[in-house]
Amino acid sequence: MKFDFRLNGAVVALFSLLSLTVVLAITQSAVLLTWNVHVVEAFQAILLFICVPFTWFYVRPDTLTEQKKWFWLWAMAWWLMFFGRSISWGRDFFPEVPHFYYRIISIFVIAPVVLMLFSPHLRAEIEHKWKQVRLPFWYLLIAVLSLFFADSVEHHRFIDTWLYGYAANQDIVEELYENPFILALFCAAFYFMRQDRVTQQDKLMLAMEAEFSPKPYQSK
Repeated sequence: MKFDFRLNGAVVALFSLLSLTVVLAITQSAVLLTWNVHVVEAFQAILLFICVPFTWFYVRPDTLTEQKKWFWLWAMAWWLMFFGRSISWGRDFFPEVPHFYYRIISIFVIAPVVLMLFSPHLRAEIEHKWKQVRLPFWYLLIAVLSLFFADSVEHHRFIDTWLYGYAANQDIVEELYENPFILALFCAAFYFMRQDRVTQQDKLMLAMEAEFSPKPYQSK
């Protein structure tokens, strides 16, 4: 496993967002009481949904090798699963529908993430990225910290009492901690997208190499 420790503007912005969230959660109890948790949840759901078509149109998995194609289709399945989870598999829009149906929906949405792991192409690409490609350390660190904070607040465990100052703010604080998690996760994914994407220039270079490469002699 290798890491990329380079800092950039996105890393600084994400760390600033996470730090600001911690400060607000601890000190600005009265202010957070006026914030609408449903607005934050809607923003997150929209962002997660956009990540699905963005991944397809930016990376264009159909232009990649079989290994990379499987990897990015798997990534899209992850974004779709996160989106489904963010809207409680649709229960947020139709709360009167029995929960049994939403369990079925969740199974169908989660299944591709699990079943695709049976593909040797996907497993090979995951192994390649894990062993050969530098992982974006700071994006992953921010994502892990944010998820840890959100999980602690939601389930009242670990250091939850240090992460917010007023019990009535629990729901909004949990959602606010999830914002840097989602954004850091997207930045990490985009980091890999830029490496795997086949640009028009790449296609032109490959075509030129194929055109001017020496052809094997064929006897008549």
